[in-house]
Amino acid sequence: MEKIIFTSYTRKNGHNEFLEWFQRLPIKDQAKLQDIILRIEEHGLLVAQRMLWVKKIEGENNLYEIRSKQSSNIQRALYFHVENGYYVITHGFTKKTSKTPKSEIDHAILIREEWRIENE
Repeated sequence: MEKIIFTSYTRKNGHNEFLEWFQRLPIKDQAKLQDIILRIEEHGLLVAQRMLWVKKIEGENNLYEIRSKQSSNIQRALYFHVENGYYVITHGFTKKTSKTPKSEIDHAILIREEWRIENE
């Protein structure tokens, strides 16, 4: 099984949108999301898919979401695959609708492209 490593991205403007969002979450929501990320890293993506901890963003190439729920709070963190077991989390949001908002997907794509320009 390939080792999974998640990291987040600090943009050119100095902001790490995932960490800034994560730090504003209630403590219980932070703990739940952190636990999900650690479980994915420990057990791998096949188990994560079966357990519904991750999901591919429909219609998008190389864009996925980490899924976390604490009580009625539904948190999502969008990420993309870089190489081998290395994944970059673009940002997170609190989900209020059944479908992932297009604006959040578009934002993740923008960050992914910015990351690629900076790192290739």
